Amino acid sequence: MQSEADALAQRLLNYAAEIIRVITKARKAIVAGYVYNQLIRAATSAGANYEEACGAESRADFIHKMQLVLKELKESNYWLKLIIRAELIPGSEIEKLLEEAKELSRIFAKAVLTAKSNIK
Repeated sequence: MQSEADALAQRLLNYAAEIIRVITKARKAIVAGYVYNQLIRAATSAGANYEEACGAESRADFIHKMQLVLKELKESNYWLKLIIRAELIPGSEIEKLLEEAKELSRIFAKAVLTAKSNIK
């Protein structure tokens, strides 16, 4: 039976892997390289920071690392919207990724709020 933490870690890993697959297919325009690199950096960082949060040394360390996960997911969301707006990749190809970024952001925002409320 997979724990909730393991399930979230797998979702973040799948999200980053799918970002890499989509970008690899679309990496035709040199001008878009910066945007693609930023997206890959943010998407992969979310999962790495979550893994660090799972091994946090204190509640404050856990909250800090979970906030980093949330920050990177929000940044991923921005780059995905920019890719659609700039028509670098058809929106239909990345709508699912955009929805996953939004859903993961909601999950981690709630987790941060819950962790902060448990400090008192």
